[in-house]
Amino acid sequence: MRHHAVQHVTIHGHRRAYVKAGKGPVLLLLHGLGCTHRTWLPVMEALARRYTVVAPDLLGHGESDKPRADYTLGAFANGMRDLLTVLDIDEVTVVGHSFGGGVAMQFAYQFPERTERLVLVGSGGLGPEVSPAVKAISTTGFYQVMGALTLPGVRHIGAAGLRALSRTGLKEFRDFDEVAEIYESFRDPAARAAIRHVVRAVVDWQGQVVSMADRAYLTEAMPMCVVWGEDDRVIPVSHAARAAELAPNARVEVLPNAGHFPHKDHPERFVKLLNDFVRTTRPATYSRARWRRLLRQGATSAVPLDTVEAPSA
Repeated sequence: MRHHAVQHVTIHGHRRAYVKAGKGPVLLLLHGLGCTHRTWLPVMEALARRYTVVAPDLLGHGESDKPRADYTLGAFANGMRDLLTVLDIDEVTVVGHSFGGGVAMQFAYQFPERTERLVLVGSGGLGPEVSPAVKAISTTGFYQVMGALTLPGVRHIGAAGLRALSRTGLKEFRDFDEVAEIYESFRDPAARAAIRHVVRAVVDWQGQVVSMADRAYLTEAMPMCVVWGEDDRVIPVSHAARAAELAPNARVEVLPNAGHFPHKDHPERFVKLLNDFVRTTRPATYSRARWRRLLRQGATSAVPLDTVEAPSA
């Protein structure tokens, strides 16, 4: 697996890291909470054979800056629009994992004219349920507790223990190697503070507070694919069924023997799914008239994907 060089660009005074590879239609790959672009490494090489792949580190994550800033979904979506603009990219199929799925939905909502398709992988934003660990991040004590737990001696025991559990083969612990990486990243106080800001914008003690349910009808005008691991312990697989209810035209794929990172558990299957979805769907073409009609009608009527309208001003 070839590691692509991380590039940097400064936008609005904040340094942003990203990887860009391949050529062809553009896939924007958005990672989840506490992760980085590296979560996509198992599939990046294969995807880059057919697409231009852009995989950023979201603000507050990885090699991107971790300022005291706006970490709402809207701000992340704006940041992605600005990054694509600087890279001379107009339209993308946006692929979001976990929290990145929430950003992907927000991006598609704010910038439908730049979104060809929407792919959600074990995504947030489809219901309140979320693992207790994620809820804990939104609590007041998180910063102090993680600070203590990430002191060098404790950190290595903790991370090694998590990785050992992930190797037991028990599906309950399948994603613990990922958790170990996130845990390691929390040794940076700026990363801890950023993550806490991110989580507080989307989660409270009752679970996820940001939902696409009230705007799902807008996906009528956009091809959408939902991929979930059957054994997901972070966001339950029942949310895949909810996505199917909210967006009846969506393609929903539940992968057996996969956890919260189906693209890592079954990279070849994931790439095949993505290739098939892109090949068999027409990219959305933005029409202001159609968007206006969808907003006015709300969820009361569906507009077929192949509706052809005269281009709007």
